[in-house]
Amino acid sequence: MNSTGRSMPKIWTGAGALMIGGAATLLALAPTAGANPAPGCSASEISGTVSTVTTSARDYLNAHPGANQAVTAAFNQPRPEAEANLRSYFTANPTEYFDLRGILSPLGDVQRNCGVSVLPGELGSAYSTFMAG
Repeated sequence: MNSTGRSMPKIWTGAGALMIGGAATLLALAPTAGANPAPGCSASEISGTVSTVTTSARDYLNAHPGANQAVTAAFNQPRPEAEANLRSYFTANPTEYFDLRGILSPLGDVQRNCGVSVLPGELGSAYSTFMAG
């Protein structure tokens, strides 16, 4: 538990992959229903959100060498080992976990508000697990 009283959620290997570069993958650029997308749901707006999240996550990891090292190492480890190592790192550094959750949250907002999937299969699953804790 960190100083704000929030408990540390589970961290999965795929969350590391998401933060390393998977956020740039865009499967659907626009909602399929209707000719006029909801506010914030045009192809350019969705693409812009994904690009901003990707840049922010990359910049954050570059500015936090410990998190960057943990995520990079986990990317090439067997899933159980990577899960344990990421969980250990982010449990010891909960502020970094919550910072990254905040950075990544616009992806979920786009998915919910626009009815699109912005991440492919395993990265989408990892994102959901990371965000849900």
